[in-house]
Amino acid sequence: MQEQTKMYNYQSDTTRFLNEFLAKHPEEAQTQLKHRGMLWDVQLNPEDEANFAAAKLPKKGYTYLTE
Repeated sequence: MQEQTKMYNYQSDTTRFLNEFLAKHPEEAQTQLKHRGMLWDVQLNPEDEANFAAAKLPKKGYTYLTE
């Protein structure tokens, strides 16, 4: 049981560094959210979406079929 408790409390060096950095620099949280939005919250224009949909290939019935 003690081994499980250790794993639940584990934090990597990177996680600890980021938590400490954000605690010392709370203004960076807003910058972090802004930059996250630039990468992940992007709206595609309808033309690009149509091109992606048209380029999709149909899936095979069985993924591991080698034909």
